This record gives sequence, structure tokens and C-alpha cells, in this order.
Amino acid sequence: MKNPLVTAIAAMIVCSSMAQSDSANYFFQKGNQELSARRYLPAYKAYQRSVEFNAENAAAQKGLGKSAMELRKYEDARKAYSKLLQLHKDDTAAISSLKKIYFWTRKWDEAVTYAQKAQQLKLGKDNNYIIAKAFYEQENYGKAMDYLELAYKDDAKNPEVPYLAARSLVEMSNYKQAAGCFEQAIALDSTKSNWMYEAGLTYYAIPDDAKAVYWLERAAVKGYKRTNDYLHNLANAYLSIKQYDKGLALLYELLDRKPQDVDVAYTIGDAYYNIKKYDQAIEMWTRILTVDNKNSNALYMMGMAFQKKGEKEKGQALCDRAIAMDPGLAKLKQEKKMPGM
Repeated sequence: MKNPLVTAIAAMIVCSSMAQSDSANYFFQKGNQELSARRYLPAYKAYQRSVEFNAENAAAQKGLGKSAMELRKYEDARKAYSKLLQLHKDDTAAISSLKKIYFWTRKWDEAVTYAQKAQQLKLGKDNNYIIAKAFYEQENYGKAMDYLELAYKDDAKNPEVPYLAARSLVEMSNYKQAAGCFEQAIALDSTKSNWMYEAGLTYYAIPDDAKAVYWLERAAVKGYKRTNDYLHNLANAYLSIKQYDKGLALLYELLDRKPQDVDVAYTIGDAYYNIKKYDQAIEMWTRILTVDNKNSNALYMMGMAFQKKGEKEKGQALCDRAIAMDPGLAKLKQEKKMPGM
């Protein structure tokens, strides 16, 4: 004879299980409807309820992952797709999505892992690029370059590939090759003013001052902000190609922003000295000494300028004072060089 209590409990369990199944299916269907209509938040909430009732429903986990990604709820998407992989270890949507999630959230080791899984399953054409970017961000520039070569074969029109190659080469001090990669990247995307600025700095490092000026000027035309660093770098590039008027104009603009910047003032004085405008050079080095009265280089150069003007005794006395402050300048006096040469 059956125990009435056991029978009742069993019936309750069956009913509860059926109710959970019905609820899971109800919210799953609702999630599908909302997702089809691109109403991602209602879809996300419906899929959440569905997996609460039945976490083993792979389709619901996939819907939850997709709607969460559309809402940029990447941690929820990651959990959903990770669960989906537990249910189906080679699910292509889960692997492709986890690759993107880890890439977007800068989890580089995981991004590499899933990009490699995607490669094995022949999913997508961005796997080598993702791996290259991950190695670049981890400062492994050699491996980054290896995968960038493969990424270029995958998609020769992706401007990020030669750009990352340029950045990697700069980090390895290969400026000539880096400059070419910057130009290749800019040819593919001519909207990036910061790339033009970086190209200019790279040419300046080669040095190829004319090309540096070209790219720095283009960067400004494309909207690069005239920061203090920008003004200083472009000014130095102008001076290097002997366009003193342009260089000095920028340096004075910079000095107006940073009136006690000794380096800027010294560069102005040096420029005037080079074009034989000795009075202006002396004025600038005098300005430096009002800020830093122990600046032996400025004092020495003031003495050199006075000598160039014909005031040899006055200039010699100033140079001797500078050498007394910094005996290392005596060698410059013997070789008739300027500080820094």
C-alpha cells in the first residue's frame, strides 16, 4: 500500500518542476520576441528570469549573452557565454563573443586564448589582429610584429595593423621603418590627426626634419590640438630646417604660456645666436638668469654673444665666470663650442 504522504510530496515536486519549466520557457520565448524587435533591455531581463528557472537552457544563455553585449553589460555577457561553453564546449557564438568581450575589456591573456580557439575553428578574420594587439599591449613587440604580418594578410585595409606596427617599431627604436608604417596607416585612414603627430615625431627622431614638419603641420590641419608639446616639437623641427621665423614665432607663443620655462628661453636665445642676432640672444639669456642666476650655460652663451658683437673683454669675463661655476665649460672654451654641442 502506498504511503499517502510520500505520494503527495512526489506530486508536489513534479508540479514544481513543471511550473519551473513552464516559467523558464515563458521568459525564454518573451526574450526571443524582445530580441527580435531589438528591444535589448526587456530581452535581457526576460532571459535573466528564464535562466533563473533553468540555467541549463543553452539557447537562453546565448540570448542572455547577446542582449547583455548589446547593452554593454560585458560581465553578465561573459558569465552567460561561459556557461554556454560548459553546456556546449565548441559553441561558435560563445567563443567568438568571449574573444570580443576579453578584447574590449583589455583582458589580454584571455583575449589571446579565445582568439586562438576561434582560429582553430576558423571563426572570423580578426584573430591575428586581436592576438597582435594583445601582445603589443603587453609590451611584447616582437610577437606583436609576427602577428601583425599575419593580420595584414588577413585584412590589408585595416589601418590599425600598420599603426600598431609603427608603434611597435618606435618602441624598438626602428624609426625609419616605423615612419613608413605610419604613412601606410594614414593612407588607409586620413582622419587620425594623432597618427600624423606621431609620424612627425618619428621623422624628427630619424632625423628627417623636413618630413617631421610636413606631418606635424598636417596634424594641426586635421585638428590636432596645439598643446605646449606640439608647439615645442614643431618649433624645433622648423629650427632644424632653418625656418627660424616660423620656429621663433611658435617659441614665443610657448613662452607666453610658460613665461619661466628656461628650456624654451634657452632655445630662443640659441636660435638668435645662430642667425647672428646677438642682442636678442643676450636679452633672452639675461631673462634666463633672472629666473636661475646659477645657469652657467646661459651665462657662458651670453659671453659668447658679446664676443661675437665685438665686446671681447666683456664677453670673455662672462665666459670665465660661467667656467668658474661649471669647470666642464672650459673644454667648450678651448674648442670654441656652444653648450650641448
